[in-house]
Amino acid sequence: MHALDVLGEPIRRRIVEILAHGDGTAGDLATIVQAEFGVSQPAVSQHLKVLRESGLVSVTPEGRLRRYRLERQKLAEVDAWLASLRSPWDSPLDALATEIARGKRQRRLAHDQSSRERNAG
Repeated sequence: MHALDVLGEPIRRRIVEILAHGDGTAGDLATIVQAEFGVSQPAVSQHLKVLRESGLVSVTPEGRLRRYRLERQKLAEVDAWLASLRSPWDSPLDALATEIARGKRQRRLAHDQSSRERNAG
């Protein structure tokens, strides 16, 4: 399953957002998600399973607990894929915006200089 298919589900996106701030146990994640979305604990477990199988999160058993961690490399892959879709015009348009701003600044500085010269004379 493609990572964007996985992240298309609001509950899974929320779990990823929570894990972006640090690791969390299955119980902690379930408590937050249940309170926000009103879903059952088994439903949260199913979402965690999908996230695990997609590689977006990993799990480490700690005694009776299961600690989940966001796999940032998988997110970097999603970001790289999105970057490949961005318009080839993005960079040239950014450069054009910089040049326009530079021109406005130069005109403003020239105007300020001529105003000072008129006021000094």
